[in-house]
Parts: sequence; C-alpha cells; structure tokens
Amino acid sequence: MPLENRVSPEGKIEKSSARGTLMGNRGVLHNSRQEVQRQFKNRAWITCLLEFRGRQRELMSPGAYTELFFLDEVTAFAAGHRPCAECRRARYNEFRDAWGTANDWSDNSKVRAPELDKILHQERTEDGEKVIWKGNLADLPHGAMFQVGSGTFAVCGGRVLAWSFDGYQEASIESFPETVDILTPHSVVRAFAVGFRPEFHITAEL
Repeated sequence: MPLENRVSPEGKIEKSSARGTLMGNRGVLHNSRQEVQRQFKNRAWITCLLEFRGRQRELMSPGAYTELFFLDEVTAFAAGHRPCAECRRARYNEFRDAWGTANDWSDNSKVRAPELDKILHQERTEDGEKVIWKGNLADLPHGAMFQVGSGTFAVCGGRVLAWSFDGYQEASIESFPETVDILTPHSVVRAFAVGFRPEFHITAEL
C-alpha cells in the first residue's frame, strides 16, 4: 500500500505507487500511523534531491518531517514549492535571482528565503485552498501548469502536455479555451517568463 506522500500540481498530498524525481517537505504533517493530518506546517515548502551526502531516512518517522515526492520540478513549482537552499543550493540561487528580477525586487539586495517563502505562501494557498488564477494560454511560458475541466496540463516549449503521477502525454492545444485556470503561482510564472526553465520529467521528451 503506497503512503500518502505524492504531491500533485494542485498542491494536494495523495497516494500513488509512481516514483518521483524530487523529494521535499512542508514540516511534520503525519501522525504515528503515517497518516497525513494537515497539508502544511510551515511556510518553507521546499524540494530536495533524492540523495544527498549519504543521508538515510525512514519515511514518515514519528516526529520527523513528512517526506513528500514530486514527478518533477515543474510539478513542484506548480504546487508552490521552491528549491532547497542546502541540497539544491545552485538551483535555489538560480531561481532566487530570476524571481527577484522578474518581480522587481526593489531593496537592492537578493531576496532572502523567508521573504520568498512568505510571498509564495500568499500566492499558493488561501484559507487552506489552492490559489488558482486566470490567464491567457498563449501567454504562458515554458513550465507553467494549468487546468481545463478535470485535466491538468503543462506548457513545454510549443507543446501542451497532459500531466499524471506517472508522467506526461501529448495533448492538442486546439481543444483548449483562450483563458485557463493557472496553477503555478503568479510570481513563479513571471520568473519562467524571464528565462528560468524548470526541469521536466523524462516522459516530456518522448
């Protein structure tokens, strides 16, 4: 029986037997029976490497943070997570700098992680619900994710791909409306638009 530790682009924590390419956390979310009791504990929603400096963890250990897993970086950004500043330091720096440029960070210094986390938290959840905003599909940059009906999709170059926990499949852009419900936080989409390119799962290349 799979654990409840896979994250969808909507930010929901669900059960799936599919494997992810990134790990992350939002604090201690589970009880002693490995049942998720809350969707987040803190504002620092991060994504981590699956392996780092030989560290070993037992999933959902009592009192330890809840290990969450993502199909890829595109999914993690849509859910509202950012790169970890420890195990993914170079990637964190790259995203932080692009985010600051795209969002006119004005204090003449690099945005700090707590400040970034506060803004992302406001953009990803309101009263415990995922924040979804509307925009033109034609304007969405590479890596942005959106919903149409019950389907979840990602912009990948000039293509649109249908998302699932197992990977991506080609979708026909002709079947979509002009305006769509966007899952990726607004400020993150701006970072994508100035050139930051989130990494896709290998199935996006097939």
